[in-house]
Amino acid sequence: MTRQAFRAELLSVPEDPAQGGAVLHQEDGLLVVENGLVVAFGAFADLAPRFAGVAIERISGLVVPGFVDTHIHYPQTDRIAAHGAQLLEWLERHIFPAEAAFADRGHADLVAAFFLDELLRNGTTSALVFATVHAASVDALFEAALARDMRLVSGKVLMDLGPAALHDSVEGGRAESEALIARWRGRGRLGYAVTPRFALTSSDAQLAGAGDLVAAHPEVLLHTHLAENLGEIAAVAGRFPSARDYLDVYDRFGLVGPRSVFAHCIHLDDRAMARMGETGAGIAFCPTSNLFLGSGLFDLARADAHGVKLGIGTDVGAGTSFSILATLGEAYKVCQLRGASLDPFRALHLATAGGARTLGLGDRIGGLQPGQEADFVVLDMAATPLLARRTAGASLAERLFALQILGDDRAIAATYLAGRRAWQRP
Repeated sequence: MTRQAFRAELLSVPEDPAQGGAVLHQEDGLLVVENGLVVAFGAFADLAPRFAGVAIERISGLVVPGFVDTHIHYPQTDRIAAHGAQLLEWLERHIFPAEAAFADRGHADLVAAFFLDELLRNGTTSALVFATVHAASVDALFEAALARDMRLVSGKVLMDLGPAALHDSVEGGRAESEALIARWRGRGRLGYAVTPRFALTSSDAQLAGAGDLVAAHPEVLLHTHLAENLGEIAAVAGRFPSARDYLDVYDRFGLVGPRSVFAHCIHLDDRAMARMGETGAGIAFCPTSNLFLGSGLFDLARADAHGVKLGIGTDVGAGTSFSILATLGEAYKVCQLRGASLDPFRALHLATAGGARTLGLGDRIGGLQPGQEADFVVLDMAATPLLARRTAGASLAERLFALQILGDDRAIAATYLAGRRAWQRP
């Protein structure tokens, strides 16, 4: 039994404040961890007598749960900040050529290592990650995540209608997916996601096969894109003229349910949002990529009205930062343009426990509650002169909002995985 304790200012928002969830804050707190799991979270004065004799690490900074990125593409790391075009042209010009390079396992290993280290440097401890059509791209990512003990979910992309260099088949895609699930099931903190890229790159037969995979493996997620761009939506409508809307395309193949995570969902009406709410499907809100590609402004209030699960996605490489803090700043601006507002405590919830719930991991991560995995981040209020000046003497809400608007990777002092320091700012 390995027991350790961390004394610091603690903050967690395990339940959605928009639904009356409480903000858990201890100015002088104690977080007790045993074998990588949280044993206690509370006031130092209350807990210290119970855990006398346990070595205490004193942490300077604000400790929050590790960030959960609900949608990101590791093969697009080297194409972040690729200029020009909206979604479909951008994919053809920049992304498909970059992903073709992942046929080389050595290349995949190098990118996977950099990608995961960049996540940790930005305070992201868990993520739902797109790989490529190549099974070895998943192996490379999972091996690197296993070595770091990260909680990561990914899967081979299904694209039997993809370009020549990124093309699989119905039978081959199914067989490779099954083999990957069998190879990685139960290893470390890894999970699998059945991953059709989007409706336009898979045949009806492949989409039906994806539905069969999800049904056959109750532990896997379904991860894909939905209603991101108006040109994409028009193309989907042209291919599926009898479908009521884009979501209905996926629904017809058994791909809409409580284990489904759809990135973007910008252009969905009330019918589709209601269907997502009733089935328990989740949305990855990706503000930086939606702005970068000119895709549109996500309607958070509409999703809330229908009770849809929500998390935050950086969506690198259309997304412009690995930083969840920077992404939350853009989410605030998107909401402002929609005539709404994003409270800083709710923003933290979406980036932690909300994302965990969206990925079906709400019992394991996201809240630093007893029994959960001890993944956490140390935030530095004095990371920059401006941030230090803005937060000096400010309330907790003001400090948190300043981090949301002014913070980025520089505000991450350290990242811990299962109670172990995995990254520390030099």
